[in-house]
Amino acid sequence: MNLLRAAPFSLPWGTNVHAKIVASNTKGDSNESNPGKGAIITTQPDAPVNIRENFGLRSPSTLGLVWDEGPSTGGDVIFDYKINYAVQGSEYSLLATGVTTRTFTVTGLTFGLTYNFQIQSRNSYGYS
Repeated sequence: MNLLRAAPFSLPWGTNVHAKIVASNTKGDSNESNPGKGAIITTQPDAPVNIRENFGLRSPSTLGLVWDEGPSTGGDVIFDYKINYAVQGSEYSLLATGVTTRTFTVTGLTFGLTYNFQIQSRNSYGYS
């Protein structure tokens, strides 16, 4: 990937790359092969940004989360999101996977506790 992303190629994430092969030996070079099926240059996406509360969903035990996509999708579409949470000062735990929208309603919260949330985007390469 580093070679394809650097000069002189400088291919951006999401580029579809096809390769042809030439074999060489002391007798010379073979004919070019047919192009392969190709591959798309991808990496994990950037993490979502601007995570904020949807105040319209707030209750003593519920809050709504809204977020924006990170600067880069890693060259592929975002499939879904994973949400982790922690009571302030504790370890993060999985809250939800397979979330397909940039909104989520958290239920079952305890009034008076402070919660932290992490959201990860997932494309074909993996999670942010």
